[in-house]
Amino acid sequence: MARSKSSKQWLKEHFDDAYVKRSHADGYRSRASYKLMEIQEKDKLIKPGMTVVDLGAAPGGWSQVAAKLVGDTGRVLASDILPMDNIANVEFVQGDFTENAVLQTLLQLLEGASADLVISDMAPNMSGMKEVDQPQLMYLAELALEMARSVLKPGACFLVKVFQGAGFEEYRKELQTSFAVVKSRKPGASRARSREIYLFAAGFAE
Repeated sequence: MARSKSSKQWLKEHFDDAYVKRSHADGYRSRASYKLMEIQEKDKLIKPGMTVVDLGAAPGGWSQVAAKLVGDTGRVLASDILPMDNIANVEFVQGDFTENAVLQTLLQLLEGASADLVISDMAPNMSGMKEVDQPQLMYLAELALEMARSVLKPGACFLVKVFQGAGFEEYRKELQTSFAVVKSRKPGASRARSREIYLFAAGFAE
């Protein structure tokens, strides 16, 4: 089947992308690893010994980074609808975390403890139509926040991908009702033309 001009352009961009090349060379599963590493450099959100929950984890780029940073004394619990190959020191639950059975499995893995950090790089299957993609992405961000509120310990942190556009300001204000500080982050590893931005919220208050 012939590829469309736009998909050929995306493939060329993807394989010419310096971060894609770096991820292959460095052994990371996706360029997204560098987004988290840049945010980590600035905000020091992941520390040794932490319990981190990674939502929308596949193929595992963020889980790889988090597992290295929490070390042997920490834990990374990851979840995605898609399958994910094993990563050392990462416990993976496949399924939709908004479904009770999957949520209960995650909570059982936490063994009654609370998380220090929830990270979410979730995105819908992109259609390229802003009026479709924007509400879907913001809905996923809302689900991630709901999950974070249910598992985070007081003072904990939350990092989530959102798109600038409809619903963004409302979502930011919603974060401010549960966290002491909310910051916007646009890592260099995010493509310049992408509307994606990350919100880092610290100081969770139940």
